[in-house]
Amino acid sequence: MQYDVTVIGSGPGGYVAAIRCAQLGLKVAIIERYPVLGGTCLNVGCIPSKALLDSSEHFYNAAHNFSTHGIDLKDLKVNLPQMIRRKNEVVQENNKGVEFLMKKNKIDVLYGHGSFLTKNRLKITGKSGEIREIETQRVIIATGSKPIVPANFNYDKHRVITSTEALHIEKVPGTMVVVGGGVIGLELGSVYARLGTKVHVVEFLDRIIAGMDSDCSRELMKSLKSLGMEFHLRYGVTEVKPSKSKVKVTAQSRDDESKTLSWETDYCLVSIGRKPFTDNLGLENAGITLDEKGRIPVNDHLETAVPGIYAIGDVVRGAMLAHKAEEEGVFVAETILGQKPHIHYNLIPAVVYTWPEVASVGYTEEQLKEAGTPYKSGKFPFRALGRARASMDLDGMVKVLADKETDEILGVHIVGARAADMIAEAVALMEFRASAEDAARMSHAHPTYTEAFKEACLAATGNRALHV
Repeated sequence: MQYDVTVIGSGPGGYVAAIRCAQLGLKVAIIERYPVLGGTCLNVGCIPSKALLDSSEHFYNAAHNFSTHGIDLKDLKVNLPQMIRRKNEVVQENNKGVEFLMKKNKIDVLYGHGSFLTKNRLKITGKSGEIREIETQRVIIATGSKPIVPANFNYDKHRVITSTEALHIEKVPGTMVVVGGGVIGLELGSVYARLGTKVHVVEFLDRIIAGMDSDCSRELMKSLKSLGMEFHLRYGVTEVKPSKSKVKVTAQSRDDESKTLSWETDYCLVSIGRKPFTDNLGLENAGITLDEKGRIPVNDHLETAVPGIYAIGDVVRGAMLAHKAEEEGVFVAETILGQKPHIHYNLIPAVVYTWPEVASVGYTEEQLKEAGTPYKSGKFPFRALGRARASMDLDGMVKVLADKETDEILGVHIVGARAADMIAEAVALMEFRASAEDAARMSHAHPTYTEAFKEACLAATGNRALHV
């Protein structure tokens, strides 16, 4: 079979790239090594984790906040197997949705492990070992990433787990040690903390979510501590020893080698990052070599060193985000057809789906200081919002960073209820290079959480916030 474009990998980047190529009139195939479409994000990442985050937040509110709202409950308990079943149903519905989109756009779905024989010939190896070959003019590599687990962590998928296994626990653990204070560890750690698990977070650096603005780190850690989560910053894990029913985790202080911490815990969740998944793709047969971090090098058009072969998402440089991969999928499809798309990478938002949520776009204050960029800052606390008081979501703040001379918005950082949705307003304004004054002059519905963004913009333009 001859195709105009073949996409390897059906995650958000891959299936969106396939759809856009098909919309533009190309004959498209997509290769998926697993029996379901959607990749990590849909099956063991973004979607199932958000399903559990929502379920655990409902339980936590029922246990701690409903009585204040005048809702009295008796004999409240966690039915974790039902939570897992609901999560699985959400995933399955999304699987069906992607399958439908493939059929609707007349995209051939080829199940099996795809690899290069030559730059234009691909081999698909099925689950039972059967092999088929196809010819293609162009290839888009969208194979995603997988968790990093050092060999000395003794990863057994039973007591030493990654985010994949953490989505399938069916009994609320008594204790859990989370190695890594990044997005994945904090999201899943907060799920179990809300259900009653004692969660310890071990972080090598001096703060959690270290890639985000330091004010976000402080605000989030304060909120998560109120769930009972404990944080051990500037500690490195030195030993992980699983047994049948427990796992021993030992960590050493970076500041004092004689100072160690140790836990006998039900689970050790390893969440220290992810690495590109490029195993057995036969890249050498196409003439592609990886960089020092295992990524596929690409140019500004996301094309590899081999003309006609592109790579997107987690296998290339940049943040490992589903929506970044989607943007790149559309970008490559339109580039292939000779269009002139663009991606403003600095305006791709980052989100942590804890509660409160954290969302950020643009530069952090630390980055502006390091670059020597003159800036001004405005903050507004959620607890000063009428809407936040009504919903009892008082934790958090909005921080706006603007150019000191031009007033152009350079960064927006939000911790609070619905931050993940609120950040879109900041992205839209920054895409059109709006000033803080522009945002401050826009009417925001009352009462809403987004009023905090307007007030932070007012604070950034001469300390003019009205409600604080």
